[in-house]
Amino acid sequence: MKKTLSLILAGLLLLLGITGCTQQTQLNPDNPVTLTMWHVYGSQTESPLNDSIHEFNCTVGKDKGIVINVVSVSSSSAIDEALTAAAEKEPGAPQLPDLFTAYPRVAEIVGTDNLLNWNDYFTGQELDAFVDEFLEEGYFGDALLMLPVAKSTELLFLNKTLFSKFGTANGVTAESLSTYEGLFSACKKFYDWSNGQDMFQINDFYHYSLSGMAAYSEEFVTDGKLNLESDAFEKVWTPMAHAGIYGGLCLGDGYASDRWKTGEIVCSTGSTAGVLYLRDYVTYSDNTTENIETAILAYPRFEKGSAAVVHRGGGLFALKNEDACKNEAAAIFAKWLTQKENNLNFVTKAGYLPVTNDAFNSLFADADSVENEKYRLLYNAVNDMSEKYTYCEVPVYDGVSDTQSSFEKNVKTVLSAAHLEYWNRIADGENADTVLDELVSSTLAKIRSLYQ
Repeated sequence: MKKTLSLILAGLLLLLGITGCTQQTQLNPDNPVTLTMWHVYGSQTESPLNDSIHEFNCTVGKDKGIVINVVSVSSSSAIDEALTAAAEKEPGAPQLPDLFTAYPRVAEIVGTDNLLNWNDYFTGQELDAFVDEFLEEGYFGDALLMLPVAKSTELLFLNKTLFSKFGTANGVTAESLSTYEGLFSACKKFYDWSNGQDMFQINDFYHYSLSGMAAYSEEFVTDGKLNLESDAFEKVWTPMAHAGIYGGLCLGDGYASDRWKTGEIVCSTGSTAGVLYLRDYVTYSDNTTENIETAILAYPRFEKGSAAVVHRGGGLFALKNEDACKNEAAAIFAKWLTQKENNLNFVTKAGYLPVTNDAFNSLFADADSVENEKYRLLYNAVNDMSEKYTYCEVPVYDGVSDTQSSFEKNVKTVLSAAHLEYWNRIADGENADTVLDELVSSTLAKIRSLYQ
């Protein structure tokens, strides 16, 4: 396994005593080390990770002389942009933080040589406690640069209250949403029933394509390039394009959670962590509100494919610092956050999955013990999927961040243009089925041409 060499080297470093603080620079509670941090878990005012950090600062941090100072809580895309600006020293950009949570793709932005290798601070026994699949994603060669602290997968979130109104009127059941074919068919019916409203939003078309192609036993990325010429990609594109071009599939920018709040969508696929932002009521454009019931369902599968879904979520990175005490402080915090009880306390308040085997098994041995009803639904849905689904790792390659961003933008742009063309041509008297089939084929050709 690729971590073996690094574990041996880490052990030698520990024996030689050249990791952590020297005798002259020991951590001192009377003169604490402060580490700045950016992360993505919640908001500045409501963040489960901020709560955990406060607990750390008041306990272990106080005893050791470590203060974690959260400077920014933002989205992953915003952190990507901020890290890029900071790494490239753009005018007005902030300094890189000592700690940050992000996806593996940011390593190329910051530079792998600038990042702390967690192998130098964790023993082999400590690393063996982590779920293998989660840990492996953080390796860059032999260096463990991204430490898993919280992981997620994807599910289908359903506004059961709004859906029941539509479903009752159109003979559509929640069970029909278990496949993408059924879901996209429902989108078109909803578009007609609601006079042109969207029903469903895919939060990440890149992940949709990745898991969809895995369902057909194909790789979405080969040799660092998108594998769009594959027949499997056509199978994934076609039903989605039908709904996007006809209507009912949201192609707008922004997160599904924002549209959930206003009832602009009825369901969405996205990270389990999205549950943190799903309110139990909607506020309509006329400022009236309605209480809603939420259903959390398994990630949709394709009728003729296997069940596949991504496991996702970034990890904890630390800048390599000339001050050995800062490196040691980062490691002490990282170990504290990934200890069973601390990790469970954090992740179960944020809709994530714990990262060690012990914590993972403990949670799913008794998911019904989770107090919050919505979160209990979430963990039961994940548990039901655990032995039926193949979990796909999001690949890391040169330019992955730009590719993901461009693919998301291009899918929406291509399908939005086709949506307008479709309805204009229908209005001019052309045959609806013929035009729709033609546009599905032309949009597939267009998206392929953009990545040749």
